[in-house]
Amino acid sequence: MGRKSPPPPTVIYPPPSPAPAPTTQVPTQALSSQTALNEVSGKQSRLNMELGAQLDRTNAEFFTGQDIRRGQAAGAESRLTIAKTGEENRAQTRVQGAENRALTQETGLQYRRGLETAGEQDRALTRETGKETRTTDLQKEMFRRYKENRDYDQAQSQYRT
Repeated sequence: MGRKSPPPPTVIYPPPSPAPAPTTQVPTQALSSQTALNEVSGKQSRLNMELGAQLDRTNAEFFTGQDIRRGQAAGAESRLTIAKTGEENRAQTRVQGAENRALTQETGLQYRRGLETAGEQDRALTRETGKETRTTDLQKEMFRRYKENRDYDQAQSQYRT
């Protein structure tokens, strides 16, 4: 079954354009106005640049002074911090010295008490030892006399016999 192809498209052409309109010269002030505007714009740009440069110099002076003031403030703060640290260190040293002296004093007191106690104990021991020594010596002496007396009695008894 054969199909028929569609008919070719119809091309519609536009009508020919009319001839351009004739140019008419009209006198204007655009050129003089633009020239005057360019001059004013140039003056304004120069004025802006001068003011910008002046502002830059003012800012440079201000910020240089600001940097100097900032450095001076930092130095003053540093000196105050160092002074405060020194005061705190000296106060701490004073307290530590007082504590050390109190500790040394207490240590000495305890040492002297220990010596006193040791001395009392040594004297008591010496007394006791002396007492025991005297008792022992007395017992020895009594035993010696007993033996001597017994030997004498034995000798007398043998002489008589």
